[in-house]
Amino acid sequence: FNRPCNACRGCRLARARTHPDLVAGSPETWRERRSSGESIVAAARRWLLDAAGAPVVADRRVVLIEHADRANEQIQNALLKTLEEPTDRHTFILVADEPRGLLSTIRSRCQPLRIGAVPREELLAFLMDARRLPADQADALARIANGLTGTALSYADDGELLTRRRRVQAELLSLLERGRADRFGSVRDLLDETVRLMPAAAVQADEDARTPAAVQRQAATWLVEVWLSLTRDLLVAAVGRADLAPSRELAPELSGLAERIGPAPLVRVAALLERIHGALSESAAPKLALEAAMLAWPMLTGPRDR
Repeated sequence: FNRPCNACRGCRLARARTHPDLVAGSPETWRERRSSGESIVAAARRWLLDAAGAPVVADRRVVLIEHADRANEQIQNALLKTLEEPTDRHTFILVADEPRGLLSTIRSRCQPLRIGAVPREELLAFLMDARRLPADQADALARIANGLTGTALSYADDGELLTRRRRVQAELLSLLERGRADRFGSVRDLLDETVRLMPAAAVQADEDARTPAAVQRQAATWLVEVWLSLTRDLLVAAVGRADLAPSRELAPELSGLAERIGPAPLVRVAALLERIHGALSESAAPKLALEAAMLAWPMLTGPRDR
C-alpha cells in the first residue's frame, strides 16, 4: 500500500469512514443492525456477505472488523469461512485487544501487527509538525491522548471537544461532594448533552449505526473514557504525583480531593469503569451503566481541609 497523503478525497473519505470501499463492522454494530427477530449471528453473516462484495471505486476493498476478539464462536467461524477463501481484491483487518480471544484457526491466517501507545514526546512532535499546532495546545492533547494518536487527532479536529472534556471532568469533580439525586440528574444531563454535541466525525458514517441507541452508546463510551482518565489522574495525585496527571490544569484541585478520597476507592472505581467500558461495546444500557458508575463514585462528606 502507498502511504496515505491525508489530503486527497480518498483519504478524507476513508478517515470519515464514508469511503465506499472501506467497510467497518464490530459485534456492537451487528447487534445494532439486526432486523426484527434476527440473531446477532445472522446479522454478522449478512454483513460479512455484503463486505465480501467487489470494490466499488478502488482497486481493493478494505474490511475492518473492530473488537473481533469479542465476537462469539459462531460469528468467528463464519468469519473463518470468509478468510479461507481470500481474493486479491480484499484486505481484512481484524482489531483485537486480546488476540487470544480469536480462534486459533483465525490467528493462523492473519499477519499480526502489535500497536502500542505512542510516547508522549513523539505524539507532541507529530501534532506540532503534521497539524501545525502551537506547542502548548499540542502538549495538552498529547497528555490526554494517553499514547493514542487517533484520540489526539479527534481533539485536534474538533476545537470544542477539549472544552467539553474539561467541562465534564469539572462536573464529575463537583459531584464528589453532592448527593445521589444530583448525581443521577447529572447522568441524564451529561448523556443528553454529549449526544447533542457529538461531532459528526465521532458518529459512524453508516446509516444503520446512527440510530438513537447507537449514538447514545457512543456518547456514553466517550463519557466513560473521560471519567476513567479523570479517575486515573486522581489516583496519580493520591500518591503525591499530581504533576504527572494529564489534566495538569486541574492539578491543584486534584491534590486536595485525592488526599480526601485515598487510593483504594479510586482503584475500585477505575476497575469498574473499565468493565463498564467493555460492557458498552456489548449490550449494556448507556444510562444504567453511567448510573452504576455514579453509585461507585466516592462521596466526600468530611471537611475540605485537614
